[in-house]
Amino acid sequence: LCPPGVLPLGRRPLAWGRAAGQPLGLPLAPARAFSNNKVLVELDESSGVAMMKLKSPPVNSLSLDLLTEFCISLEKLENNRACRGVIFTSAIPKIFSSGLDITEMCGKSAEHYAEFWRAVQEIWLRIYGCNMVTIAAVNGSSPAGGCLIALSCDYRIMVDNPKFTIGLNEAQLGIVAPFWFKDTFVNVVGQRIAERSLQLGALYPAPEALKLGIVDELVPEEKLQERAAAVMAQWLALPDHARQMTKSMMRKTVLDRLIPHREEDIQRFVSFTSKESIQKSLRMYMEMLKKKRS
Repeated sequence: LCPPGVLPLGRRPLAWGRAAGQPLGLPLAPARAFSNNKVLVELDESSGVAMMKLKSPPVNSLSLDLLTEFCISLEKLENNRACRGVIFTSAIPKIFSSGLDITEMCGKSAEHYAEFWRAVQEIWLRIYGCNMVTIAAVNGSSPAGGCLIALSCDYRIMVDNPKFTIGLNEAQLGIVAPFWFKDTFVNVVGQRIAERSLQLGALYPAPEALKLGIVDELVPEEKLQERAAAVMAQWLALPDHARQMTKSMMRKTVLDRLIPHREEDIQRFVSFTSKESIQKSLRMYMEMLKKKRS
């Protein structure tokens, strides 16, 4: 797992990377690649832009292994002075990420639940507090934890397909989204839309997600990567220090609500998940998924 003590928005000097305004060379042409079992990273050092692709078939469930590999990959990019921005997407057609892996929360020990939730916290802290520009290129459905990854980015572009949905649907599983999920959602769409959506566990088709502000724009599937690169170029045209300090100012309060209270949040999750009523709900949901697949 990534080392504890994440230092969001301040992990490296503000004057780093390519000078703002230099050409970015679109579309992306990866110059370096490194990958592990579940995450592929391609870094174009000429543009300073990396592409991180989730590749954990069949649906990019956020397992402990995937969360850990994601954090390690993102940390490598954060520590690379050539990298100024990262685009998150999926290597699997029609799915960005199905969210947290239910099997990690069902029938396991309290110690396992604690380790898993610490990894979930870590991925949010690293994305939401990332010094780099972060863009979600959502190329398929993105419920629950997949939606959280997108919400935590600076900008969200989704494929224009009504069959693809996005939202924090934890309530449908009998799970309560933690306060930092809620805070992230509220900061994107506002209190009323977030409250209604969280209570109903709503998943929205891409066109409705755009109307509600969950995503910033929709594009045809074949234009997604090109558009993500173009938006990244717009963001990187600004001086890094001004953008980073503004981002820190906007997000610090939300980050600070979790950082000093991580262990309390973990214990709440372990206590809640360990309840037999919650375990029963999760087992029923897993059975429903099995029937759908068969």
